[in-house]
Order: sequence, then structure tokens, then C-alpha cells
Amino acid sequence: MRTILTTAAIAALSCTALFGADATAGKAVYDKSCKTCHGADGTPPAGMAKAMNIKDFKTADFSEDDIKTAVTTGKGKMKPVAGVTGASLDNVAAYVKSLKK
Repeated sequence: MRTILTTAAIAALSCTALFGADATAGKAVYDKSCKTCHGADGTPPAGMAKAMNIKDFKTADFSEDDIKTAVTTGKGKMKPVAGVTGASLDNVAAYVKSLKK
């Protein structure tokens, strides 16, 4: 029985690695932690963009690693986003990448 549970736990943990990040789940993280400054669709409000030097996610090029680093360590005037780690970090990075036109 313990072998079955261990196998199931390993399978669950590796789902993100096998199937990739979930941009739909990332939208919930984005809406909670990013939308105020970066805009609902990835285009920041003009005043916020100017004051904080925020680029438009729809037109600027960002790698998933760039996004993850900004979220975890901050960038420019942006502070790190607390509590966004692991699968949530992968998911929000995938969502931000999905905004690119």
C-alpha cells in the first residue's frame, strides 16, 4: 500500500513537468498579485507604466525565466511577490507569456 501511495505522490508532483505549466491557473495568480500594476490584459495603466517603468506584456519580449526572476526577486521598483513559488510561479509565467500578441 505504501508503494502505491508513494508512486501516486511522485506522479502528482511530476504532472507539471510532464504537461507544462497551466496558464489558466496562472491567471488567478496574476489577477490577485499583478493586475493592479500590469493591467488586466498585460497593458499597464499609462500613469503606472510611466511611474514604475512597466513594459507592456502584450508587446515586450520576456522569457519565462525573466518573469520568474522578477516575481521572486523583484525588478526596478517592483518588490518580490510573496508566496508565489513552485507550480504557481510556473503557472503565472505561462499566463504572462500567453498575453504576448
